[in-house]
Amino acid sequence: MSARGDKTRKDIKEKAYRLFAEKGFKDVTMQDICERTGLSRGGLYRHYESTEQIFLEIVNGFSDAQHIEISRKIQQHIPAAEILDELLLGYARQMLDCEKSFSLALCEFYSDPAICKADNSLIRQYENSKSAWKELIQYGIETKEFAPVNPESVFHVIAFAYQGVRMYSKLMQIDHEIPAQIIQEIKKLLLPAGKSEKDN
Repeated sequence: MSARGDKTRKDIKEKAYRLFAEKGFKDVTMQDICERTGLSRGGLYRHYESTEQIFLEIVNGFSDAQHIEISRKIQQHIPAAEILDELLLGYARQMLDCEKSFSLALCEFYSDPAICKADNSLIRQYENSKSAWKELIQYGIETKEFAPVNPESVFHVIAFAYQGVRMYSKLMQIDHEIPAQIIQEIKKLLLPAGKSEKDN
């Protein structure tokens, strides 16, 4: 595909993401995406056949980008605590930004048994994210920046706390202190005693 085609697909996905975050999955149509992108129906269908295809490409891109970025920083020997801070800061911002929460759309999309049975993108995203976090946590343990924790258990705390707040943010007003409290507790799990308190 040409550079121009790649740019158009990126624009479609960025604008479709906002629509899915605003309206959920079920209420977004190809016509909505045409209107948001300024493309004709023919122009949009040259790149994507359905909202489902666009949605899946967005979902598959989530954890891929994070995993690549974490691995790159580890290869550059950036301190694990620095990578952790950057990730958690991004998570905190996202938890408070209910307008960009994709969680409701994910639940709507995968609540369809036919989709859930036929497509494993959500499981792939979960496994990819788990692999990235385990790699970071293990790296931090090896450099002695992190306490000797169970990486998979800590990932579960991070992932489900994050997604829980993202989901609730679509349904109710979230206290701005909640993300900060979650991050503080995650740091207590990972950082040696005394270090997490000093950093907060």
